[in-house]
Amino acid sequence: MPDVTEAAAGTTPVERAATLERLATWDFCGIGLHPGGSNYVFVGRLQPPGTEPGDDDADQIFTIYKPSAGERPLRDFPFGTLHRRELAAYVLSEALGWPLAPPLVVREGPHGEGSVQLFIEHDTSSNYFTMRNDCLDKFAPVAMFDVLVHNADRKGGSCLRDAQQRIWAIDHGLTFNEYARRRTVMFEFNGDPYPQDLMARLAEVRREMEHGQALARQLGGLIGDDEVEDLAARADAMIDSGKYPVLDPHINVPYPFI
Repeated sequence: MPDVTEAAAGTTPVERAATLERLATWDFCGIGLHPGGSNYVFVGRLQPPGTEPGDDDADQIFTIYKPSAGERPLRDFPFGTLHRRELAAYVLSEALGWPLAPPLVVREGPHGEGSVQLFIEHDTSSNYFTMRNDCLDKFAPVAMFDVLVHNADRKGGSCLRDAQQRIWAIDHGLTFNEYARRRTVMFEFNGDPYPQDLMARLAEVRREMEHGQALARQLGGLIGDDEVEDLAARADAMIDSGKYPVLDPHINVPYPFI
């Protein structure tokens, strides 16, 4: 059967809209448990409605499915909210235009509601630590985004490099909670100035975070109005400082690193 997963990873608005439609409406025709995750994570196969599993003529895409019911209870995040935080991060990345994040929807799946994100074909031997010496600048938008969303889980393996050498940022479930500790492996950016082009775009999107604006309403339906207000406050602080914060590599680290 034709695998259109790689083609679905297009980066134009039209391509991404088509992929979001597939993620939201195509049928699950098989899932398998993804090893190594702290929560239940599945690799899912989607096919167009009306096609039969195993139909050699049917298109298919592969996805990462994270059901809410499979979340492990955490001390610093409300239970059952991680899949919607994933979607909120994707919505914000789309508004900003950075970092590059795989298309993602929240929908019903075989184990209930969860996030369904396009699987990115990538070099499985690469992670942040193996790539940073060759292309550190490509991670600047990821590190800046993590400050904005207050990411508590930027591991070395949560950035993927595809065959076109594009860097994709994934795993944004532990975000937007100001009471969580920010955790990252990207300490190379400590104290550096934010890139000016990213700063300019942040200033534009900051206006869309105001109460009543479309982006604020969309995010508020996913993470709550109070967390949208915190997001706007962090954006203001980033614009005022103009620099990445200085984090402690002994304290602000995820576990495991990759």
